[in-house]
Amino acid sequence: MNHYPIGTKFTPIGKHATECTVTDMLTTRNLAGEIVSIRYVATHIFMGQTVTNRDIAAATIARGIGGEVQP
Repeated sequence: MNHYPIGTKFTPIGKHATECTVTDMLTTRNLAGEIVSIRYVATHIFMGQTVTNRDIAAATIARGIGGEVQP
């Protein structure tokens, strides 16, 4: 599983593509302590305001930086 460091810049694919920056990584663990899921927090600037998205998948970042998506 890919882990992207804080500060990684990517451009998500879509109609209004703006450069985003990874600001945090959120992990979910089960009772056994195993990591179940990893999500990223990313920010971008929209009309002078900082917009934060707290549900970015690793595949979105991989597509945005041109890398390969790995399971």
